[in-house]
Amino acid sequence: MTNREKIERLGSIQDKADVYGRTVGKLEFDLQCLAPPDGMDRAARDAAELEQVIFELTHSDEYIRLICELHEDPADLNELEKAWIEYAYEDYSQTKNQSPEFAKQMSLCVSKAYQDWYSAKMAADYGQFRDSFAELISMVRKSIDLRDDKKGTYYDTCLYDYEKEGSVEDMDRFFNAVRDRVIPLIRDIQERGKPIRTDFMRREVEIPKQEKMSRQILKMEGLRENALVLSTTEHPFTTNFGSCDVRVTTHYHEDNFVDNIFTTLHEGGHALFMQNEPEEFEKYHVADHMTAAMHECISRFFENLIGRSEDFIHAIYLEIQKACPGLFEDVSERELYEAVNVARPGLIRTEADELTYMVHILIRYELEKGFINGDISVDELPELWREKYRDYLGIVPENDAEGILQDMHWSSYFGYFPSYALGSAYGYQILRKMKQEMNVSEIVRAGDLSPLAGWLKEHVFSCASLLKPSEWMVRVTGEPFRVDYYLDYLDVKFRSLYNI
Repeated sequence: MTNREKIERLGSIQDKADVYGRTVGKLEFDLQCLAPPDGMDRAARDAAELEQVIFELTHSDEYIRLICELHEDPADLNELEKAWIEYAYEDYSQTKNQSPEFAKQMSLCVSKAYQDWYSAKMAADYGQFRDSFAELISMVRKSIDLRDDKKGTYYDTCLYDYEKEGSVEDMDRFFNAVRDRVIPLIRDIQERGKPIRTDFMRREVEIPKQEKMSRQILKMEGLRENALVLSTTEHPFTTNFGSCDVRVTTHYHEDNFVDNIFTTLHEGGHALFMQNEPEEFEKYHVADHMTAAMHECISRFFENLIGRSEDFIHAIYLEIQKACPGLFEDVSERELYEAVNVARPGLIRTEADELTYMVHILIRYELEKGFINGDISVDELPELWREKYRDYLGIVPENDAEGILQDMHWSSYFGYFPSYALGSAYGYQILRKMKQEMNVSEIVRAGDLSPLAGWLKEHVFSCASLLKPSEWMVRVTGEPFRVDYYLDYLDVKFRSLYNI
């Protein structure tokens, strides 16, 4: 069999596995957005059965033989096919020692952990999540033990799965810089910063009006409406089933209209990435292979660097006035800008301002690294969470729902949280480059962000799935990643905002 025949045969198996994969994804979307409580267990079991079919397809003797032979001898393959084989071989290597029974057990474990997390959060009771959380940690460690190619620690392996070049050493260096620059700045603001008016931020806005604003924001970002779904869930996320079916979720709070604006900008950034990779990436099964931080870079870019800028507030100020007649007539454009950027320690990560958000991630990084590597027990976590919030931000959660249970991430995977902070820093370095080539301020003030999306499509989305982060940053910005660019930006922005 020639390599051309092998790649075509492999493609037919992969296409079938992808069909099942999209079906599982739609079940999971249903589970988080639509399924009634009594239907969650059935949806989870259905997904687990289909996951087993995928496992069997991608672990069949024929599939493995084709992957291994093409990986060893990639002659006559084009560059995208070679990338596909590399990704497929890496995926195979991570799970090749797992039995179908183990894969099914893992899927059920994740599903149960999510259901228990959801119930525990609704009840503000960590005890309802504790056992399935401990079981999930155990299963993740077992899955890593089964690998031939493990990194230095369990958490190093988790980081690598999301960042490809990430390591505990790299992340410690990054977060040490964050701790040294951001926490003193927060304290300086608390001690010397001018007062910022925020009384209007909790005025009630009806959900239909918020939904209309969300759809307008997604359109402003340059998303294709015919390839987009907007829904709601407890913890917002974005998923896709190809570039023509991208699904954004948000969560509406009648007394916090701003939260939805920035959630929509964030999730819309993810959606923009998903809609705008080159078409041939899907054909050759390499789409959506960028690292987590590379993806978060675009969502944080739109949420904060663009969304919380004076230029964007200028663009939406009148739109908000129109959407909510009379409700904000006593609020000036400058007051709105200052209010959406107020740096005030809070308990909820997804509602955090651009500055204190980095500390929320720092805390999760330190805890996650500890419990995955076995240095922290699941029983210690709620109190350690409270201690770190008290030490770093000067606040303490009153219950588990606003404490350790606030995020869904630990009900399914570990090693992702650092990607939010890394992505924020990547995004600013990309913005610096973008500003060298176009008048970003003028474009944003006009209220049509599609030129930014066009630049990102050409320079960022076109190569992200084919490069490691270090290569990608050099390709996009012309220089290696530098965290000090972002930390300098935060320092200048917030000292100016607070007149310190």
